[in-house]
Amino acid sequence: MTSAAPGPLSVSSATPQEWALVRSWAAEEGWNPGLSDIPAFFAQDPSGFFLGRVDGEPVSAISVVTYDDDYAFLGFYLVRPELRGLGHGLATWRAALAHAGGRSVGLDGVPSQQDNYRRSGFATAYRTARYAGEVPAPDRPVAGLVAAERVDRAALAAYDNLCHHADRPRFLDTWLTTPGHRALARVVDGRMTGFGVVRPAEDEARVGPLFADTPADAAALLDGLAAEAREFGADRIAVDMPEANPAAARLAQERGLEPTFETARMYTGPVRPVARERVFGVTTLELG
Repeated sequence: MTSAAPGPLSVSSATPQEWALVRSWAAEEGWNPGLSDIPAFFAQDPSGFFLGRVDGEPVSAISVVTYDDDYAFLGFYLVRPELRGLGHGLATWRAALAHAGGRSVGLDGVPSQQDNYRRSGFATAYRTARYAGEVPAPDRPVAGLVAAERVDRAALAAYDNLCHHADRPRFLDTWLTTPGHRALARVVDGRMTGFGVVRPAEDEARVGPLFADTPADAAALLDGLAAEAREFGADRIAVDMPEANPAAARLAQERGLEPTFETARMYTGPVRPVARERVFGVTTLELG
């Protein structure tokens, strides 16, 4: 790609086809984006994805995805490396953030940007660590695991609502069924005790969400999802675990996963409480 001409920056909505370029930028940053995430992202808020262009050439990106009248999530804040320091990022940020209106906004910020986010009104709630590695194959089939498609979708949505700051049925429906995504639920004595998804990514397969009643339920799901990842050729998995649930890090250590990447969950204002003890892995750093 050639360098952008020194013209003015314009910010406008992006299409799913254009967002494939932004996904490649995220891969170059080492963020390990999922290979087939874009349909689910756009299903939630097709107007929430923005490109900054100079003379028609994309130079910057950001997403500000709205979930309901109270909550939005910011991600994909990127500027082409050779064009950083020219003000393109901040201009794109300001233009796109208006899409959130008066909603509280969340984000998962890398350490190098957290001070900038604080100056923009974000406050740190907790840290999240990405744990990655190879989970050994279980000696026998993991008890209680079923394909998520066999579980009542309303029950899955209700469980998801406990673990996320806003209801997100459009996103969830697509996330569970996107080609390449493998979704499992755990059912014990006829009751669902958690669910999770694994999908192919640039490097390790990404696990998210990993929501469960107990550490034992989370362990069963993680083992099952690792087995699903091996079926599509991934020996290693990665899962973003919030420090707000200390049992998540213990599970990662028990399975031999190691921390490789760190972010901080930050908000501009109050958000709907979640069952933090059930969140063993966030769904995606890009959309929360």
